[in-house]
Amino acid sequence: MKILITLLKPLSFLPALLMMYIIFSFSAQTGEVSGELSYKISYQIVETKNELLNTGKSYDELAYEAESIHYYVRKAAHMTEYCLLAIAISFPLYVYRIRGFWLFILAGIICVGFAGLDEYHQSFVSGRTPGIRDVGFDSLGALVGILLVQLFCWSSLHNPGSPGKSRRKTRRLKKHRRRS
Repeated sequence: MKILITLLKPLSFLPALLMMYIIFSFSAQTGEVSGELSYKISYQIVETKNELLNTGKSYDELAYEAESIHYYVRKAAHMTEYCLLAIAISFPLYVYRIRGFWLFILAGIICVGFAGLDEYHQSFVSGRTPGIRDVGFDSLGALVGILLVQLFCWSSLHNPGSPGKSRRKTRRLKKHRRRS
């Protein structure tokens, strides 16, 4: 069983590689395609709000409101992508016993490095330009993702009533009793 776990451990990085592929694919879209996609999402948000609040706004009013939140939707998308990437990177690192400060450093370097490479990649795509501000938003999303993993793992491992702790305690007590 231990051999199987050892062989499967490297596969824990597959979600991170998949997320990197997804981010790379979004960055490969032309500026026009990318803008249309995020505008559709912006419009859907304001249209849903209009229906929920029953404000009865016209198409032009909805379009104007969608345009006003378009920038924020794009930046939220950046942050979300990199939050998910950070989670997908941090969990396997945690499995490899990289925790605390070192998890922040290693996962952060990987995410911010990938964000920089992604922005460089965008400089070759029609209608797209690289932006240091986007790397900042990506980094902020990655920080949130790393924090979430740290908090989740810490709370699940340090919960006094968790099943894992009681099993470990029982094993230690049994070993101690055998030695005595």
